Amino acid sequence: MRISVFGAGYVGLVAAACFAESGNAVIAVDVDAKKIEELKQGIIPIYEPGLKEMVLRNFSEGRLSFTADVSEAVRSSLINFIAVGTPPGEDGSADLQYVLEVAGEIGRSMESYKIIVDKSTVPVGTADKVRRAVKEELDRRNLSLEFDVVSNPEFLKEGAAIDDFMKPDRVVIGTDNVRTAEIMKELYDPFMRKQNRMIVMDIRSAEMTKYAANAMLALRISFMNQIAGLCECMGADVAAVREGIGSDSRIGYDFLFPGPGYGGSCFPKDVKALIMSGEECGFDLRLLRAVEEVNELQKEVLAKKLIRALGTPDEEKTLTGRIVACWGLSFKPRTDDMREAPSITIIERLIAEGATVRVHDPEALKEAKKIFGERVEYSGNQYEILSQADALVVITDWNEYRNPDFDRMAQSLKLPRIVVDGRNLYKPGRMKDAGFCYLPLGRSGNGSMEEVR
Repeated sequence: MRISVFGAGYVGLVAAACFAESGNAVIAVDVDAKKIEELKQGIIPIYEPGLKEMVLRNFSEGRLSFTADVSEAVRSSLINFIAVGTPPGEDGSADLQYVLEVAGEIGRSMESYKIIVDKSTVPVGTADKVRRAVKEELDRRNLSLEFDVVSNPEFLKEGAAIDDFMKPDRVVIGTDNVRTAEIMKELYDPFMRKQNRMIVMDIRSAEMTKYAANAMLALRISFMNQIAGLCECMGADVAAVREGIGSDSRIGYDFLFPGPGYGGSCFPKDVKALIMSGEECGFDLRLLRAVEEVNELQKEVLAKKLIRALGTPDEEKTLTGRIVACWGLSFKPRTDDMREAPSITIIERLIAEGATVRVHDPEALKEAKKIFGERVEYSGNQYEILSQADALVVITDWNEYRNPDFDRMAQSLKLPRIVVDGRNLYKPGRMKDAGFCYLPLGRSGNGSMEEVR
């Protein structure tokens, strides 16, 4: 099939590469001419395992091309995917200006039947707005051309997006047109060789499905972070609790790891947008407002642990003169994405308290420099930043941090060798034997706060 994908960002570029990988002729479109030229030169704007190799392979074999010419892409394609950003507005609602701009461009350029697919995460009712935007442009041109609008939400996990796209859990297709549904099924059929998980539904239900899925996952994260806090208060071990409840087949283990809060491009934005959608129709989503509140409070937990351990109460800035090393900046491993990352809140708090902050991340240092500038120290070596540091804070659970050289860590950190573990990567007993003052989430570490002081 001939496909265009509007938006060469995270979702759009992955979709374009994967559709090309399955044999389609794909045009990736972006208004950023500089990005398009860099893509033609093999420069990929985001880090995602396997993406660069797939883009280069399909580009060199002629199945994938890049352009800033919208009209050319529309005229050349039957299926036009809209995969542009929908950033939150000031009130938290999804900003649809880029989606509707693309819809208008399609209406100004199309000369025959087109399928227009909303791949961006959009609120319920967006397909109607896209349809109106296209129709208005056709009316201005005095043309009566047939087209269909489809909702096809993405369910990609950053760090595993290629695998998620090529072997999806499910593909949701929102359309009221049987013919269009069959075309979309044909497009996705190569990805369904092992199991057919294509779910066809009405457009509004498809739009709601994406938000509902992300809200549920965000809820599980905030729930487990609350349980971790209660475990600390009551002397229980959250790791054991997770095993106990996760073994219930009705619950399962996924998204029940305590941590410093969720971030990224999806959960924070989508929870806010769903809350706003409820307000617009007079429905109060109290549970999701609580999820959002818990998450914001959770981002402060690691910094507060460190301040209690190291802080000087009579100092205005309680960490003045202290050196704090941070492992992990991206909101999750296997990505360089720092949008809404808990590390931002944590590091900003440490800086505000007077600490000298050193940071390491396998992929996100470039993004971090855009956020923190010269206010923190950067290193490509995870052990280098530990030298004479007062504490280490583990924020992101990259594989590089899971089984580190504990002897080297112990030799580098100042006594009492404080490690604040925001991902519960290490075993408390092992950390105690290695001579660390270990402060995990929701479980007993070793060494009371009084002993640390």
